[in-house]
Amino acid sequence: MARKKISTTVYITPEQSEQLKLLHERTKVPVAVYIREGIDMVLERYKNELPGQLTLDGSVE
Repeated sequence: MARKKISTTVYITPEQSEQLKLLHERTKVPVAVYIREGIDMVLERYKNELPGQLTLDGSVE
């Protein structure tokens, strides 16, 4: 079952748009999927900047 998605607006450069369109044409993967994957990469890269949940011993997971 697909998860609910939240609509948002992002502004990208014309070059980014063109590259994403070319990638979509070659792979048939929707541009939105690539954008979500990019967001996931950024969140993974900066996960240490996000608040974590404390464990029972007081350390952050």
